[in-house]
Amino acid sequence: MSCRVAMLRMQDDGLITLPPPRHRHCPANNVQFTSATAPKPVINKPVHALSCVQLRIVIGRQQSRLWNEYIHRYHYLGYKPLPGAQLRYFVISENNIIALLGFGASAWQCAPRDKYIGWTHDQRKKKLHYIVNNARFLILPWVNCKNLASKILSLTSHRLSRDWQDHYGYQPVLLETFVERDRFVGTCYKAANWVLVGQTKGRGKLGPAGKISVPIKELWLYPLERNFRQILTS
Repeated sequence: MSCRVAMLRMQDDGLITLPPPRHRHCPANNVQFTSATAPKPVINKPVHALSCVQLRIVIGRQQSRLWNEYIHRYHYLGYKPLPGAQLRYFVISENNIIALLGFGASAWQCAPRDKYIGWTHDQRKKKLHYIVNNARFLILPWVNCKNLASKILSLTSHRLSRDWQDHYGYQPVLLETFVERDRFVGTCYKAANWVLVGQTKGRGKLGPAGKISVPIKELWLYPLERNFRQILTS
């Protein structure tokens, strides 16, 4: 993990304050909606009736812009750059994009996760890059296929480690995601054998103690290695 990424995470958690950037850039404001991401005909069938569902890594500027556009147009959080090392995917069926995923650097500090792992501050600082955050997961609104989300998560859990190794030279051992409790119940993560380990307190990064200032999120984890605790605490 680079020094810059670590410092940005520490700033996000309110531990330090970095000087403002010399050049302000708002990438979300540069995302223009085009006909490429316009709504498509409704797909309404069970997941087993979909032909050849597969993951395809986002490669090159053109695919990157398309992924950003879909996310900004249809995901409730919109688009913003993923932090640190990252991989983005299109989910394809019959040459049609039906869903999108984005994985990036994990949260610098998260009490339920850190307790679940049982590591020290120094161990977390050294091994945090072995945890990858599922920052975006979008099934396009015209795709209505029961159990599709859990199938995609299953495909991802079998694929991500190998892709991460190819791109960054090491394999992550744990996936995490935060599910906004008032919007979703995390059914697809439960069906895909992710583990619910707790929830955030709703303080936000710099919110006052004891006061809910941002939506409460549930934290789900998925071990990619059986001995993930040993790896993260060694």
